[in-house]
Amino acid sequence: MPTNYIKGRGAQQNVPNKFEELKHITDAEFLEYCHKEGEEASDIKTRFQEVFPKTIVNKVNSPDVGMEDSLNPYQGCEHGCIYCYARNSHEYWGYSAGLDFEKQILVKKNSPELLAKKLQQKNWEPHTIVFSGNTDCYQPIEKKLQLTRKCLEVMLKYKHPTGIITKNSLILRDLDLLKELAKLNVIRVNISITSLEEETRRILEPRTASVKQRLKTVEKLAENGIPVNVMVAPIIPFINSHEILPIVKAVSEAGASSVGYTVVRLNGAIAEIFSDWIKKTLPDRAAKVLHQIEACHGGNLNDSRFGTRMKGEGEFSKQIAQQFAIAKKKYLKNKKVPKMDTFHYLQLKNPQYKLFG
Repeated sequence: MPTNYIKGRGAQQNVPNKFEELKHITDAEFLEYCHKEGEEASDIKTRFQEVFPKTIVNKVNSPDVGMEDSLNPYQGCEHGCIYCYARNSHEYWGYSAGLDFEKQILVKKNSPELLAKKLQQKNWEPHTIVFSGNTDCYQPIEKKLQLTRKCLEVMLKYKHPTGIITKNSLILRDLDLLKELAKLNVIRVNISITSLEEETRRILEPRTASVKQRLKTVEKLAENGIPVNVMVAPIIPFINSHEILPIVKAVSEAGASSVGYTVVRLNGAIAEIFSDWIKKTLPDRAAKVLHQIEACHGGNLNDSRFGTRMKGEGEFSKQIAQQFAIAKKKYLKNKKVPKMDTFHYLQLKNPQYKLFG
């Protein structure tokens, strides 16, 4: 790897924010000076800043992401996954989608109070609220702040349908709450497993739980009656595309009820961030990977088209879909996930509802 490679981070630069008029450019001579002196060219320490949103439950209008409402206690994510679509959202806060996304974390400490307020609204219908539709609700700072746990306590209090998406085994800390939600049939957990190869995991997702820990997390959740879906996402050509059947086999044996997948797409600033990263990390196959990603999205790294952007198009995308169909038929044939209950929440809001149940 290059001498200026930033270990422990996904992005290797701060790309310009499209909303900002001025751009910060690091001079090559300065980088060379820092290298010779053994100094860091930039401060890579993670910083946390409290923000005060007025709402915490966000409506999801996209027809192809599988959720209607999401909740994100944190903006930005220290996990540093290089492909993360949420990077672009950091630009709305005045930061870069590159390194800033990983080291400038915004904390919404009033999340539990805002959530309770939302669930108390008379006109609120119990659509599943997913933690988190954008950034990981169990990223490292959650161990200290426990905002996700406090929000789960609110969801349990109101017996509300709850979804969780995470890469972190820290979710097992809240097993007590998840078990109670499972008894009411109001919880679904999605664990993201992109690869079974630890080295691949390390370069793609530098500050996430190990592959071994994630498989153990699936197993522990399933043992406790908590339905687990595994997201093999994203599939990246020539990086993890050869692992589809082995991953589905492994997660099925661990107790997963279902699997899903997406094909990588590099929207907005992510195209530059990912391209820079792969040329530094995997230079021998960079061109091959980028060209195949383009082939999956009509000749572009970017793809915002509803209906095709998540699964891709073309021969390679068809091959991926066929492999998943085979894997599901072979390893998940008799597994089903029941629809979550809304009755408990509706009855809690209106005791007379039980007369119509």
